[in-house]
Amino acid sequence: MSAQQNLADSRHSLRHPVDLTIRDDIAYVSLNRPDKLNALNLATFKSLASIARSLRNNRNIRGVILQGAGADFCSGLDVKSIMEDKSGMVRLLKKWLPGSSNLAQQVSSNWRKIPVPVIAVIQGRCWGGGLQIVLGADFRFVTSDVSLAVMESKWGLIPDMAGNMALRELLPKDQALRLAMTAEPISATEALAINLVTQVSDTPLQDAESLLGELKLKSPDALAAIKRLYTRNWQSPDWKMLMMETWYQVKIILGKNQRRAVKKQLNPDDAKPYLPRGRW
Repeated sequence: MSAQQNLADSRHSLRHPVDLTIRDDIAYVSLNRPDKLNALNLATFKSLASIARSLRNNRNIRGVILQGAGADFCSGLDVKSIMEDKSGMVRLLKKWLPGSSNLAQQVSSNWRKIPVPVIAVIQGRCWGGGLQIVLGADFRFVTSDVSLAVMESKWGLIPDMAGNMALRELLPKDQALRLAMTAEPISATEALAINLVTQVSDTPLQDAESLLGELKLKSPDALAAIKRLYTRNWQSPDWKMLMMETWYQVKIILGKNQRRAVKKQLNPDDAKPYLPRGRW
């Protein structure tokens, strides 16, 4: 083997499976195994879960963009890698409490817990675990040539990476059943028609950045409260939704950012920048 090949293999082995960059108060989280179609191995699961936890506690970021390097967002599990590591399988599936998220589920459910808008930018294949990950985002912007699939039944499995929480919010039950049972990929047009994706675009990253630029003009506490209210209570009984609306509103009114939002509307020339988000 040549020295050049050795160097290339060394660089490949040192590459982090997920990159995090924070720029202009926006966190860019990128799957970084393009040579493997960003397939998910144990290291990717650990990195995604850890990054999402750290972003949840970062009170200065105003949004998250979730993306994949290369031609495909994510082709699903790196089946060979996962199946060969029996202890890794245990680490993916174990949980302390039945209702808590295990590592396999955290790569989707953790995005729902971050109190800022999370936008997934998706191109190429977004299959299996890749689709489960982006279902944890608040918005999904896709290219016109995207291919999306709930792939688990192809392997004799059920989808178990927490994406079902979003599927029941987004899709009628028959559409979710069809996706999960057939494991057949669908196009961007089909996905938009059944509400699986938010927007089809030739420039999804630019559109995502544009939306976050608009949302950065709003109070970070108001956006955090809206996300928490909708994510936690979308299917709650009426009495709980009414109760939480009032509770969050009182909390917001007692904070300083709401007064700054009013100032921005009534006297923008004298308005001050928003303070870092409170604890939500």
